[in-house]
Amino acid sequence: MTVAFDPLFRDLNRLATEVFGSSRAPQSMPMDAYRSGESYIVEFDLPGVDPESLDVRAENNTLTVRAERPGRRSSQGDGEVSYVAAERPRGTFSRQLSLGDGLDVDNIAADYTDGVLTVTLPVADQAKPRQINVERGKGGQRVIESGNE
Repeated sequence: MTVAFDPLFRDLNRLATEVFGSSRAPQSMPMDAYRSGESYIVEFDLPGVDPESLDVRAENNTLTVRAERPGRRSSQGDGEVSYVAAERPRGTFSRQLSLGDGLDVDNIAADYTDGVLTVTLPVADQAKPRQINVERGKGGQRVIESGNE
């Protein structure tokens, strides 16, 4: 209510949004990460992001996700629109995750559906648990002789 009736507050709020909500600085994106079976799943909330702006990379045991949601452009082509309320973040979003050695980075998959980017990180075969068979009675008795003659 204060914003609607106080023009000074509205102008200060707009100025603060333009300065601190700048599209030049990368912003964070909310995520969930969990293990399901033989994979780790990471879900990023990115509603309204153009799928063409998504950039998912795995390099040096680091997963980097970048996306961009630009501000609205004026229909007259004279720049951005003048927002009355601007609560949804705009600009470049970036997030980096350190990956362990036990992941198969060659088979990472990504899917963007309904504003959620889902990245699937499969566990590498060498990191999966293995059952070791224990054999019995194969060695028999052994005599250990000392090296003294």
